[in-house]
Amino acid sequence: MFEKVLIANRGEIALRVHRACRELGIQTVAVHSEVDADARHVRLADEAVCIGPPEATGSYLNVPALLAAAEITGADAIHPGYGFLSENADFAEIVTQCGLTFIGPTPDDMRAWGEKVPARALAKRLGMPLMEGSQVMTDVDDAVRKAEEVGYPVMLKASGGGGGRGMHIIRDSAQMRKNYPRARQEAQAAFNNGDLYCERYVEEPRHIEFQVLCDGKGKVWVLGERECSIQRRHQKILEEAPSVAMSHELRMDMTQTLENALRESGYRSAGTVELLMDERGNLAFMEMNTRIQVEHPVTEEVTGVDLVMEQIRLAAGETLDIPDRPELKGHAIELRINAEDPDTYVPWPGKITNYHPAGGPGIRIDDGVFTGWVVPRVYDSLIAKLIAVGPTREIAIRRLRRAVDETLIEGIRTNLPLHRRILHDPDFVDGKLSTKFLERLAERTSGG
Repeated sequence: MFEKVLIANRGEIALRVHRACRELGIQTVAVHSEVDADARHVRLADEAVCIGPPEATGSYLNVPALLAAAEITGADAIHPGYGFLSENADFAEIVTQCGLTFIGPTPDDMRAWGEKVPARALAKRLGMPLMEGSQVMTDVDDAVRKAEEVGYPVMLKASGGGGGRGMHIIRDSAQMRKNYPRARQEAQAAFNNGDLYCERYVEEPRHIEFQVLCDGKGKVWVLGERECSIQRRHQKILEEAPSVAMSHELRMDMTQTLENALRESGYRSAGTVELLMDERGNLAFMEMNTRIQVEHPVTEEVTGVDLVMEQIRLAAGETLDIPDRPELKGHAIELRINAEDPDTYVPWPGKITNYHPAGGPGIRIDDGVFTGWVVPRVYDSLIAKLIAVGPTREIAIRRLRRAVDETLIEGIRTNLPLHRRILHDPDFVDGKLSTKFLERLAERTSGG
């Protein structure tokens, strides 16, 4: 096992990794930008190193500074958290070349799954179900031809990344000619890769993802699915496990498919296979995320498996510390609390003048903020995750409603009012979800 881990991240995920390390008896090194010097993960770590200015390019994305911090503190491993450099295969390779362990998959695995078009080809070879789609398109004329082969409407996507950047719904050739250049520019700016491809567009899909753990030695656990359909601007804000749309038979079929595929691929680490469910209930592969996910707590709550701890153990060369595939027990729902306007989603940085998180039976808070903390304007707006677990979905919803009302965050705006509307919406209560849920909620709320 590692003696000291450098956590190359910030906020709630840095604190989450610190806690897992502490339980494993591992010392931690926090890195921080100048604006994060007072952060909770910095205060709690065994050592802390300032790695640069507030802008992420000069700090959390500054590879030489991260490696220097690891060297001067004597760290023997680096945990990237999520976001930032967590899926950067070049970074993982450099870490390895420097004699450190990257807590995540191998660079080769990250490259194999990192770009969407090669990942689709790999998924097809491994027997995963695929949505109809194209290869990389060479220019706008090629894009029009391939979209016509797939059949409109299509979703134009960036091969090099996700998070909604570079994505456009295309309904005819005129829209393709108009949006292709813009999408290519967006993809190049966001991922330094302007390659685009298209997939059949499903009007009202569900976003379903399966959590996996693989030790690279033949043992693979698929730990059930998460429903992540409630999204704003293609970014998730509420997740739950399990999904009400999944039958036991479909869950077991997909579990077996993924176990076989990932065992054959030799993948090692935690990962998430993301799929779309169409209106007929068919699942199709979208992408594989080779890192811990923001929404991992809901899987932890219904399986009893500490995913971050297992991820660290696997990176240390250990086998899965799970005697048998855990059964899913109960229901868990997570809300992402963002520092943003609840109606426009505009970020709302500033000083938190009063913070009182919820508590009580079945409530978990993953956060990194406190009263007096100034939410920086240069990072993602996520400040906390509120998770409720109960023996049934109905009880989890009740607990979450109570916890939202109990949560006090003053001095900034947050999306808690939006979550309150979601939790009381009849369609949410009935499990009638799709990636257009928030659009439909806005229509119902406005009377449109």
